[in-house]
Amino acid sequence: MDIIGRKEKVSFPELDIYNLEAKIDTGAYTTALHCCDIQIKNISGKDVLCFRVVDSNGKECSNKEHQFDHYISKLFKSSFGEKEHRYVIRTLVVIGKRRLKCKISLTDRKNMRYPVLIGRRLLKNKFIVDVSKNYHLSH
Repeated sequence: MDIIGRKEKVSFPELDIYNLEAKIDTGAYTTALHCCDIQIKNISGKDVLCFRVVDSNGKECSNKEHQFDHYISKLFKSSFGEKEHRYVIRTLVVIGKRRLKCKISLTDRKNMRYPVLIGRRLLKNKFIVDVSKNYHLSH
């Protein structure tokens, strides 16, 4: 297993997004990505999930709208006990040298410091978190 810091840089090559800051959170179950303009559009008679990825400053990470025709809709409960409806996609995430296919929920994280939250579902049996380190895999 790789050692990972409490903050790391992560990339989403299938979304053409690289080196986003991520908070590693063993208290969170799922991985979340900061997005805006999340909506279902009917394209050629098919429901398609459309969204834009933004960084912690609210700046778009790529100049395109991402579209997924395979997604699920799920109800999440925040650490504050609030329930939120989110869409979940499956895409590739790169952490250090590891390339992992994982489920990622799309949400508005504008009030959070990091645009990506890596949860324990992705970490399990792959990484050990050393909270005394930051950007350990980014060296």
